[in-house]
Amino acid sequence: MLEITRRQFFGRTATGLGAAALGSLLNQDSGLAASLPNARPRAKRVIYLYMAGGPSQFETFDDKPLLREWHGKSIPASLTEGVKLAFLQYEALKCFGTDVGFKQCGRSGQKISNLLPRLQELADELCVIRTLETDQVNHDPAHTFMNTGFSIAGRPSMGAWLSYGLGTESSRLPGFVVMRSGPLGQPIPTTAWHNGFLPGKHQGVEFYGSEQPLNFLNTPEGIPPSTQSATIRSIETLNRIHHRSALDPEILTRINQYELAFQMQTSVPELADFGSESSATRALYGVGDKPDGSFGANCLMARRMAERGVRFVQLYHTGWDHHSGVAKGVENQAKDVDQGAAALLRDLKQRGMLDDTLVIWGGEFGRTPMSQGGSGRDHHTKSGAVWLAGGGVKAGTSYGETDDFGFGTAVDPFHVHDFHATVLHLLGINHKRLTYRFKGFNFRLTAVHGHVLEKIVSSPVS
Repeated sequence: MLEITRRQFFGRTATGLGAAALGSLLNQDSGLAASLPNARPRAKRVIYLYMAGGPSQFETFDDKPLLREWHGKSIPASLTEGVKLAFLQYEALKCFGTDVGFKQCGRSGQKISNLLPRLQELADELCVIRTLETDQVNHDPAHTFMNTGFSIAGRPSMGAWLSYGLGTESSRLPGFVVMRSGPLGQPIPTTAWHNGFLPGKHQGVEFYGSEQPLNFLNTPEGIPPSTQSATIRSIETLNRIHHRSALDPEILTRINQYELAFQMQTSVPELADFGSESSATRALYGVGDKPDGSFGANCLMARRMAERGVRFVQLYHTGWDHHSGVAKGVENQAKDVDQGAAALLRDLKQRGMLDDTLVIWGGEFGRTPMSQGGSGRDHHTKSGAVWLAGGGVKAGTSYGETDDFGFGTAVDPFHVHDFHATVLHLLGINHKRLTYRFKGFNFRLTAVHGHVLEKIVSSPVS
């Protein structure tokens, strides 16, 4: 019987091996197939709308009437006992009710904030989760934990794991792309899209939200493409000679990335040309015929990337850290993202892509139901809100309930490790089997944790 190590297996699939060929490969080794009891994939790709800073669930997706009744009163001490907060002092924990207004939306009757009117119209496409729990209460480690499952830098991000496990369907674009928008402020640590100890080709590639998404796309003046191509081929030959003696996998990464960079000189300008989109599509996203750095433009770019085989697109939108003026702050941020997020869902659905594209919206943690400074909210690890759509998720449903004050989980917690396990499951991967051996240990995205949340999956876990 043919023996294939897991690294060899994933090394081959990372080249974009088709489903039939993959099945043939698995059938050659029943031991390998038995060690990877994966589910039928429901999603082929992920678009992750990451709201950096910690969006307040109380102004977006978790309406708490009791908070309005208790506004200005001390929150019950039994809720906060032993809980780590970032800045708030325990002697000043006053309830903070919001007046932004919520509405029951669609046939599902999900309550969504009036600050998100376009997403309200799509309530029946969303699976809203109100019990996100994380282990980190400050931004940088929380970003790292949300993306890598570990709070210290050095581990691969979720996008890198998916690139490693599933590869990309495109030879002309990276498998994992990152874009940023929103107001300047707290930076996002690059650990959030790093490859960690995985081969370098799985690291997220940052595209700029502009007409020129990457630097050095143009061939240097005076150098014809044939000369550039010949140069790359010569460098490849030298690298392969080096690899035969050094056996360093990063040399193969270097070869692949030279070729990819050459292909991107033509693929990226075409990708960034919105002129081929209909006027109705551009109006849906609220953009012109070229990227303009807005969240809406990044959403349209993400859809175009998904069409072209990019496996994982992560759109960071900054500015959600509201320690003061939370209602107005969320209102401003919601105006930035509501149209783009809703347009993305509508556009994917009308193109028949939503069924196999998993769309995620959320940040690194939630906010406290208590006031900070009278008008803001502190960081909170216990009750954040996210939503998922498409890609095998039960549409028009809610998962998890917080207590009456929104401080902690009452029913169905949703820990970050469960989030990672469920996303991998929707993509057909058993999170316990996607491993990489490094320094004598088999590492995985979910470490020794994580459970697939069957309640949000549109078919039973196999």
